[in-house]
Amino acid sequence: MQKQPDLQVRTKKLIEQDGLKFKDLNNNGKLDPYEDWRLSPEERAKNLVSLMNIDEKIGMMLINSRKMGLAQEDKSKTSHEGVLDESIIEKGETIFATSKVYGTTHTIANRHLRHFILRDNFTPAEMAEWVNAMNEVAEGTRLGIPVIIASNSRNENGEAVFGMNDAIGIFSTWPGTLGLAAAAKGDIQNGGDASLISEFASIARKEWNATGLRKGYMYMADVVTDPRWQRTYGTFGEDPEFIADVIGRIIDEFQGETLGKDSIAMTTKHFPGGGARENGFDPHYEEGKWNLYPTPGSLEKYHLPPFRAAAEHGTSSIMPYYSIPSIKKSVVQEFEGEEIPFEEVGFTFNHYFINHILRGKLGFKGYVNSDSGIVNNMSWGMEKSSEAERFAKAINAGTDIVADTNDIENLKLAISKGWISEKRIDESNVRLLTEMFALGLFDERTYNDPEKATEIVSTKSHWESAYEAHKKSVTVLKNSNEALPLTADKLAGKMVYIEVFHKEQERAASYTEKARNEAKELGLFTLTDHYEEADAAILFLHPKSGSYFNATPGLLELEICEDKVNSAIDGSLYQETTLSGLDHLKEIADSVHSRGGKVVMSVNIILPWILGNVEPMADALIAGYDTFHKAQLEVIAGNHKPTGVLPITLPASEEVIAVYQNGDCVSPNDVPGYDKDKYMPAGMSYAYEDSDGNVYRLGHGLKY
Repeated sequence: MQKQPDLQVRTKKLIEQDGLKFKDLNNNGKLDPYEDWRLSPEERAKNLVSLMNIDEKIGMMLINSRKMGLAQEDKSKTSHEGVLDESIIEKGETIFATSKVYGTTHTIANRHLRHFILRDNFTPAEMAEWVNAMNEVAEGTRLGIPVIIASNSRNENGEAVFGMNDAIGIFSTWPGTLGLAAAAKGDIQNGGDASLISEFASIARKEWNATGLRKGYMYMADVVTDPRWQRTYGTFGEDPEFIADVIGRIIDEFQGETLGKDSIAMTTKHFPGGGARENGFDPHYEEGKWNLYPTPGSLEKYHLPPFRAAAEHGTSSIMPYYSIPSIKKSVVQEFEGEEIPFEEVGFTFNHYFINHILRGKLGFKGYVNSDSGIVNNMSWGMEKSSEAERFAKAINAGTDIVADTNDIENLKLAISKGWISEKRIDESNVRLLTEMFALGLFDERTYNDPEKATEIVSTKSHWESAYEAHKKSVTVLKNSNEALPLTADKLAGKMVYIEVFHKEQERAASYTEKARNEAKELGLFTLTDHYEEADAAILFLHPKSGSYFNATPGLLELEICEDKVNSAIDGSLYQETTLSGLDHLKEIADSVHSRGGKVVMSVNIILPWILGNVEPMADALIAGYDTFHKAQLEVIAGNHKPTGVLPITLPASEEVIAVYQNGDCVSPNDVPGYDKDKYMPAGMSYAYEDSDGNVYRLGHGLKY
C-alpha cells in the first residue's frame, strides 16, 4: 500500500476517496486517474493526454528560457511580489526572441508551456520561491499541470558563458568537468575507482532537488577528438571507456534506480557525440555544421559508447547535436555490423540516428530533447525549409520536445497541415508527462521550502568535498630537479611572487589580488609584490581562445600567444592573442632564474593548449581545470600530494593539427588524442613532449 503523500494546494482543492487525499487538479469534484497518485506514472500520463486539447499538447512540447522576476529591472513588469517576470519581448528584440516572448503568467496560462530553462543565478531560496510561484500559476489552469525547470550544470567552477556556465558559485563549487575527470582518473591510476564522480553527483542532486530544479541539461557524454572544439572544457575528456563509466555514475546518482520524488531527471548530450568537428568549428554557427568521420569505425569505437551507457542507466532524456553527418568528408561507418546511412540533416532531424541507433540498437526508453534553436538559428540541413516544416521533420524523426522556443504557432501549423499525426503528438506528451509524474511534480513535490533550500546548499560537508576534488584535480606535468613541492624547508628565508595572467588585463589584476590574498590566508609562503626580489615565482596562466557562438577568422588558436599574426580562411591576415603579458611573463621568469630561483607555472586547461611558448620557462608546470588557485597553492606547497592526471592529450605543435588546403587535418578529427599516432604521417607524433622528456598524453601526471 502506497503511503499518503503530503499534498499542498494553493488554488485548487483536495478531495477524499477511500480515506485518502488527492488533488482535484481539474476542479470537477471527482478523482480522475491522472490525479490518483496510486497509479503508475505512465497510466496517469496516458489519462491526462486523453483529457488535453491540442493547444495544451503543443505547449507541452516546447521548452523556453525564462527570466526570474529578480532579473527584471522594471518591477512594474513583475508579479507575485517581484518573483515572476511579466515583460513582453518583441520578436527579434534580442537574439533569443526568435518569436515574441510573453510574460510568465501568460506563457503558462495561455500558451500552455510547462517546460522552462533557468539561466539566472540567484540564491537557492529565491530559486525555490520562483519555481513555487510558477507552479501556483500552473495549478490554477484548467488541468492544473505543473511546470518543470531545467538548467545547464551549476556545480562546476569557471567563467560565465551563456548556455554552458550560466551559474557559478551558488551551489557547491567543484572544478570544471575536465578537473573532475583529472581527479577521478588519478584515483583510478592509484588503484581506486571513479567514486569521486558518484559523490559529486550525489551532493549536486540534493542541492538541485531542494531548490526545485528537477531537470538537468547535463552532462556532456561527448568524446573530445578535435582539439580545437570550443566545448572541450565542458566534457570529461577523450577516453570513451572512462566517460561511459562517468555518465553511468552521474545518471545513477542524480536519478536513482528509477525516477522518483527526489530525483533530478538527466538530459545526456549531445548524441551521437559532438567531438568529431570539422577542424574545431562549432555548430552554433554555420562554419561548424558538419560532423566528420574520416576514420573507419570511429563513430562506433570512440563516440557512441558513452551514449550506450546513458541508455543502459536509463537517462530520462537525450539531446541530439545540431550538426550534420558529412557524407563527403566521412568514410562508411557501421554500427553492430550494419552500415549507417548518412542523411545530411542535423541529428535532431535524423530519423535513422534517433530511431534505429538510439532507440533500436541502444535501447533508449526516454524522450528526445532538441538542442536550443533548431527551428530558427541552427536548423542545419533544413535551412531552406519553413519553421513549420522543421518542426515536422524533427518531431517525425523522433524529437519529443523542441528547445528554446515558444513558437506554438508554427508547431500548430505543421499539425494543421497534416504533417505530424496526433498519434505522434500524443506519444511525445505521454513521454514528457511520465517524467513529470515520476518526479512527484503533480503530488508532494509541486512546492519547495525556500529555507530548506538555503540550509541544504550551505551544507559544510558539500563544500568540503568540492574543495577536496579541486586539490585532487591538480596535475603535475613537469617537475625539473624536484622544484616542487615548495616546502617551508626549501623556502626558509626566501620570498615568493604570485601573479595571474589572463587574456583580459582587468581580470588578470583581480585574479592576482585574490590569489595573493588566498596565499596569505594559507600562510605557506613569505610573499613579495616585487618579482625582482623573489626567489620563487608562482604564475597562473588563464589563456582563452575563440567563442563558441562565433567562428574565428581562421582556425581556433591553441598556442599560448600574444599579437600573433594568423591567416584567415579568406586569405587575409589578423592578430590573435590567447594570453596577455607574455613579455612580462618572460621578464619574471628570467629575473627569478637569474638569482637561481624556481618558476612554477600553472596552465588552466579548458582547451588542449600547445605549450611550447611557455613550458621551457617553467621549472615546474602544472595543469588546473578551472581549479581554485588556493587548492593549487596547497599542492605546490606540499600540503596535498598531487594525484591528478591529464584527461586529454595536449598536441605537440601546430604542425600536428595543421589543415591542408583541401580542408583535411593532418591528425584525424574523429580520433581521440591518445590514439592519433596510429594515423599520423610518418615521423610525426601527436602528443607534446617537454624539455624533461615527459609526454603530455592522456593519463600523464607526476607524483611527489
